[in-house]
Amino acid sequence: MAARPQITIVGAGLMGSGIAASAALAGHPVKLYDTAAGKAANAATAAASHLRQLAAGGLASEAEAARAAARIACDADLPHALAGAFWVIEAITENLPAKQALFRDIERHIAPEVLLTSNTSGLRISEIAAGLRHPERAATTHFWFPGHLVPLVEVVMGEGTREETATELRRVLLSWGKAPVIVRRDLPGQLANRILQAIIREASAIVDSGLASAADVDTSVKLGMGLRFPAWGPLEHVDTVGIDLCLSVQDTVLPSLYNEPRATPLMRKLADEGRKGVAAGQGFHDWTRRDHAALVAERDRFLLNALRLLGLGRPPSAGEEAPASDLAEA
Repeated sequence: MAARPQITIVGAGLMGSGIAASAALAGHPVKLYDTAAGKAANAATAAASHLRQLAAGGLASEAEAARAAARIACDADLPHALAGAFWVIEAITENLPAKQALFRDIERHIAPEVLLTSNTSGLRISEIAAGLRHPERAATTHFWFPGHLVPLVEVVMGEGTREETATELRRVLLSWGKAPVIVRRDLPGQLANRILQAIIREASAIVDSGLASAADVDTSVKLGMGLRFPAWGPLEHVDTVGIDLCLSVQDTVLPSLYNEPRATPLMRKLADEGRKGVAAGQGFHDWTRRDHAALVAERDRFLLNALRLLGLGRPPSAGEEAPASDLAEA
């Protein structure tokens, strides 16, 4: 694979390791930087593990995974880590002042043409990039967790982002085997998380109302609509069955949906009682009786199989078209 320009990832947590694995597999040398001692090294180790997982799942050869892992290096000096980068990805904690300060610091050490993006899942890039001398090269690139397995990357344009920045980011991400989408308004929740939060709100309300159990809600989504979604989006469904029919269904169903602009009372109650999910042992499900590690392994196996079927998750071979089209339309 031909050498590609350097990617620098600032913030070596869970997301940083997944992004590093994807970039390195596509042929980029990757620098991992973090202020916390040992965190970058841990992320590099995690990235190598992600690459072995991709190889075991048939999305890379063992040799490709080993070569990719060798492209990932740790750097404890920020200016040195930034030197030579053509794209810098910030992946630190979701704290607006911290991200703003870091962006200003990064900008002091990189040329105006270097791409600068945040992996934020909810903050506005317009605010993160406020005060930059060159906000036109800043955008959000929100990789979905786990970053080495989920192909979706939301490229969010801020108020100052130029079109060429979004186009270039999309081009590079396609060359990684990702499915980038361009989000043209800088709104809370970006694109996919707005849809996910609507699903979570109604799913919680269904359990709260006694309509169905949490287990049956999860089964309905996973083995009903969710099973179709990789090949059959909601608006493709509407066009297929007919907009007139969907209008009729919406007129009947929407009035009874939970549409308050806040989380459901059940979610507040669970949080107040300390039933905050897997870490607490209790949430919507009883995690003292369920094996969460087995569920994660099942998720990863499914994602690996889905990526092979979709032809995503690995860089296109020489002479092969970059993946996707409908998934990655601007």
